[in-house]
Amino acid sequence: MKVEFDNSLVTGNAMIDEQHKELIGKIDKLVACCEEGGGKVEAIKMLDYLSDYTDFHFGEEEKLQEEVSYPAIEGHKAKHAEFKKSVEELHEMLVEEEGPTDAFVAAVQKNVVDWLFDHIKNMDQALAAYVQK
Repeated sequence: MKVEFDNSLVTGNAMIDEQHKELIGKIDKLVACCEEGGGKVEAIKMLDYLSDYTDFHFGEEEKLQEEVSYPAIEGHKAKHAEFKKSVEELHEMLVEEEGPTDAFVAAVQKNVVDWLFDHIKNMDQALAAYVQK
C-alpha cells in the first residue's frame, strides 16, 4: 500500500501542507518497512520517529490556532490527543509482537492513514480556511 500526499489533502497553508507531506512520507516508509518484511527494531524506530514528528506537527498547528484565536481549538486538540493515543497503542502492539504483522499493518491503515487523511480533509482544511480569512 502506497501512502501519498495528493491534491485532496492540500489545505492552502504552506506550513501545514509541508508538514503533512513530511508526516505522510514517514507513514509511507513505515508501511513499506512492514510490508517488505522489515524487522521489529526497524519498525519501532520508524514508529518512534513518526510519534516525535507528530508531536512537533501538532504543536505547530496548535500554536497557529492559539495565534488566530481559532474557535474550534479544543475539539482540534482532542482529536490530536486521540491520534497520539492510537500511535502509542500501535507501539505497544509492535513491542508485544515478533515484528510488524498483517494485523499491525491493518491497524496502521485504519488508525493512522485513514484517520489522518480524514482529519486533514475536514479539521485541518477548516483551520486553514479560517486562518486565510
